[in-house]
Amino acid sequence: MTRLARTLDRMRPHYDVVVVGSGYGGGVSASRLARAGKRVAVLERGREFVTGEFPARFPDLRHEMQLSGKRVRMGQPTGLYDVRLGDDMHVLVGCGLGGGSLVNAGVALRPDPRVFRDGVWPGQIAQDGLIDEGFARANRWVRPARDPIAAEHTKYKALHHAGAALGKAPVAAPVVVNFEESVNCAGIAQPACTRCGDCCGGCNVGAKNTVALTYLPDAVRHGAEIFTHAKVRTVLRQRDGRWQVALERLDAAGSSLNVTADMVVLAAGTLGSTEILLRSRERGLAVSDRLGQRFSANGDIIAFGYGAKVPVNAIGVGYPPKVAGLEVGACVSGQIEIVDEDDLANSLTVQEGVMPSALAPMLPVLFIPNGRLLGALQSLIAGVYKGPFAGLQTFFAVSHDSASGRFVLEDDRLLLSWPTAKDEPVYRRLDAALEALVKRSGGSYVKNPLAGTMMGQQPATAHPLGGCGMGHERGDGVVSHKCQVFDARAGSDSTAVHEGLYVVDGSVMPRSLGVNPLLTITALAERAMIHLARDRGLSFDDGPVRGDPVAATSPGSVSAQRS
Repeated sequence: MTRLARTLDRMRPHYDVVVVGSGYGGGVSASRLARAGKRVAVLERGREFVTGEFPARFPDLRHEMQLSGKRVRMGQPTGLYDVRLGDDMHVLVGCGLGGGSLVNAGVALRPDPRVFRDGVWPGQIAQDGLIDEGFARANRWVRPARDPIAAEHTKYKALHHAGAALGKAPVAAPVVVNFEESVNCAGIAQPACTRCGDCCGGCNVGAKNTVALTYLPDAVRHGAEIFTHAKVRTVLRQRDGRWQVALERLDAAGSSLNVTADMVVLAAGTLGSTEILLRSRERGLAVSDRLGQRFSANGDIIAFGYGAKVPVNAIGVGYPPKVAGLEVGACVSGQIEIVDEDDLANSLTVQEGVMPSALAPMLPVLFIPNGRLLGALQSLIAGVYKGPFAGLQTFFAVSHDSASGRFVLEDDRLLLSWPTAKDEPVYRRLDAALEALVKRSGGSYVKNPLAGTMMGQQPATAHPLGGCGMGHERGDGVVSHKCQVFDARAGSDSTAVHEGLYVVDGSVMPRSLGVNPLLTITALAERAMIHLARDRGLSFDDGPVRGDPVAATSPGSVSAQRS
C-alpha cells in the first residue's frame, strides 16, 4: 500500500504553486499546473484514506465524526465527516484527501442552461465557449456512467412505483462509478462496482472515481507534492511579492508552519476558502466587500420515508458484504427530473439514496420511538435488512434557493447567518413532492429523524455553495470569471485582481445550480486552468497517462513513474 501524501516535515519552504484543499477544484488545479511544469504543493487539512480504509462499522464511523458549532466541538479535527451545526442551517462536508468526493453520492449532472444565463454570472462564462470545454474535460476525467442494470434494483423499482404520484418515471442517474473494470485517465486500475451501496460512506472497493483516484495521482505523477494534516489559516502578500501561507499542523507535532509561493489556489471548499479569506482580510488582505455573501444550500434536502409497503432495500451492505446475496446498487441509481420550462426556480430533481452500512446499527434509534429499549444494537442488524427497515426510503433532492446566506467570522470561527433559511419556498416545494412520493409507497414522511436533538429543526445541506462568488467586478463579486481574487486596495480599478491568487471550488458559485454540483465545480476548475495557462504562457494537455496501471489500493505508486 503506497500513499500519495508526504509528512509535513518534508515540506519545502517555497513552491511555484500552493493549492489549498484537495477536492474537485484543488485536484484539477494541482494536476493541470503540475502538468504545466510547475512545482506544486497540495495542502489538505484531513487525512488520506486509501481504498479499504473507509469506516465499515459504526464504531469506526463514530470515530470519524466531527461536529462543531457555536457551543459545541466534538470529535477529531481530521474526522472524515465534518458536520457544522448552525443556528439557521447545518452543513455537512467531507474532510480528507480528495475532499467531498470521498463521501458524496457521486451524481454528475450538468445544470439547466438557464442557470448560466442568469445575469449574476460574469458574461464571459456563457460567451467564451470554454465552459463547454471545461465540461468535456471534466467528463473525461470523472467519467460519469449510468448503471446498466439500474432499473433492476429494488430501490429503483420503489422510486418508479412512487413516481406515479408526480406523474413522472425515474431515469438512471449518471454517477462517477465504474460498473466495469477499467484503467482511468490517471493510470489507476479500478475494479468494477460491487453495488454495495456504500458510496457515501467511502468506497472500499475502489470503483468510485474520487479525486483521490483521478486528479491527485495525476498531479503526483507529474511532480506535485501532497501534504495532509495541514489546516491553512491565512494567505497574505509579502513585500517581495510572494504569497505567504500560514498553516496549523493537525498532526502529532501540532505546531504552526509557513510556506511561500508565487501563486496560491484556494480550493478548500465553500466553507474553507471563505474562512481563509475572511481571516486574511482581518490581517490586511484587501478583498471585495461581497466576501461571505450569497451562500446557497443549492436547494438541498435529505429526507426519508419510513414504513413503505413496497420493498426498497436501500441500506448499504458494504465491502466485504455484511449480508450475502443482497445487491443494493450504487448510492444513487435513479432519479425523477421535474423541469419547469416557465420558472427555473420550480425545477427539481429527486434521487433515491442509500444509507451507508456503517450506520445500520443506528437506524432503530433514529426511526423507532424508544429504539434504545429494543435491546442490543448488534442484535438488530439483521432486522435492519430484513425487517421494517427493508422499506426505508432515503431521498436526496436538489432545486433552487435564493442564495441569501452570509458567512461571518466570530471569535475566529466561521458562522453562517441565514435567519429566513427555513422559510425558503424551495423547502415547501420539496416537502410536497417527497410527501407525495412517500404516501404513494404507503410510508410516513420523516423530514429529519434527528429533530429534537442538537440538530433541531434547521434545514441541512451537503451541497454548500457561494461565499466567494464570481462577479463582473469587485462591487458584485469576490473573484473574476477566471477565478482570480479581486483587489480592493484603494485606488485599484474595480476589475483589478491580486496577481497569483485564485479561488477554485464551490465557493465561486454566485447562485444555486439545481443539480448535484460536482461536475460543475470540476468544469469551472478546468476552465479556470485553461485561462490561467493562456494568461501565463503555460501549456498542458488533459490526455490519459501512459505506462503500467497502478492499483487503486496503492495510488502513491505513480510517484515512481513521474515524468
